[in-house]
Amino acid sequence: MYEKKDDIALDEWFVPIEKQHGEAEAVVRPSLSYWQEAWRNLWKNKLAMGAFFFLILLIIMSIIGPIISPHSISEQKLINQNQPPSSEYWFGTDSLGRDVFSRTWYGARISLFVGIAAAVIDFLIGVAYGGLSGYKGGKMDHIMMRIVEVLYGLPYLLIVILMSVVMGPGLGSIIIALSITGWVGMARIVRGQVLQIKNYEFILASKTFGAKTYRIIRKNLLPNTMGPIIVQMTLTVPSAIFAEAFLSFLGLGIQAPLTSWGVMADEGLSAILTGHWWRLFFPTLFISLTMFAFNVLGDGLQDALDPKLRGGK
Repeated sequence: MYEKKDDIALDEWFVPIEKQHGEAEAVVRPSLSYWQEAWRNLWKNKLAMGAFFFLILLIIMSIIGPIISPHSISEQKLINQNQPPSSEYWFGTDSLGRDVFSRTWYGARISLFVGIAAAVIDFLIGVAYGGLSGYKGGKMDHIMMRIVEVLYGLPYLLIVILMSVVMGPGLGSIIIALSITGWVGMARIVRGQVLQIKNYEFILASKTFGAKTYRIIRKNLLPNTMGPIIVQMTLTVPSAIFAEAFLSFLGLGIQAPLTSWGVMADEGLSAILTGHWWRLFFPTLFISLTMFAFNVLGDGLQDALDPKLRGGK
């Protein structure tokens, strides 16, 4: 079926009704929400999605890896010490005959737990501190930001090392040490975002209706700053994993019988000189791949969640 149009060009006189219906459906089709559009843009980023699925696989293997392995993480068989990768020992064995495959995935649990825990603590402290500072402004903002600048100027790894020495090595001391100054970057980002949007009309309307500060921050400000917050969290995780590996490498981190990638790298460093390369190769490989994946995913999220970048496509 065709419908006549009053256009001058002869070839445009008749337009299929089906085409008109398709155009009408495109007009009335509901638009995507902010998060749906962000996910669609992230899905188009093949490198970021590859990093995302790698991290999902890494988390799954950290859970099931020690379970599917035929060897325990702590079982010692001196007769099988320093065995190269084989069908029996998939990643080889260490100097005590322990299975490197099981210990690698158990170490992934510890390293990922430290990274995620540090990111969550940075989120809780940094968002609350930065949101309050940016929303209140004035003298309170000035004082709070001076405190942040003092903490920001301190060497990060030096503070972590000092706290680990004072509190003693262990998983809890590492997380606390990483959280002392780790939230500063999050606070600065949240404050900057809040300063931009706190004078928007919907914020002023909430103030006019008598909404309390906590409710305005929680209901209005935070949802509109979640994009940069999520990006910052994805970049905090690899930093914490590297810091934990560095401390464990120095002997200030995870202690036996627990293990992590940093502990395994420390143990495997001397083994590389004797030709037992697998003891250093696998933990450092997964440290590198994990840090790379988190950074690539963070860059992809930044592109997907940035309204300016999305608007320009």
